[in-house]
Amino acid sequence: MKLGEIVTALDAEVLTENLDLEKEISCAFASDLISDILMCTKEPTLLLSGLTNPQIIRLSDMIELFGIVFVRGKKPSADIIQMAIDRDLPLITTKYTMYKTSGILFNSGLPSCKI
Repeated sequence: MKLGEIVTALDAEVLTENLDLEKEISCAFASDLISDILMCTKEPTLLLSGLTNPQIIRLSDMIELFGIVFVRGKKPSADIIQMAIDRDLPLITTKYTMYKTSGILFNSGLPSCKI
């Protein structure tokens, strides 16, 4: 699934500039627990989360993330968005809950990551 298709399916707002909307995303993982994200993501992943703190961006230094979708209408601060831009990490936000966001993406053909 392409990143642009994800943005459209989630009626999402792009938070980082110069996104490659043609970038192929192969799987997604949803969690608000950093320990689960670190233990369960074994491949390049689109992360769905409600966490908007700096640690969520720093995860991209430890695991390979395609990008982060902030759920429930959450938006990180400008400093955190800049951290993502510096790492070339796409950020988007959607008004949908994590459950609905996961369902929309799964029903659109984006599988869960292997854990």
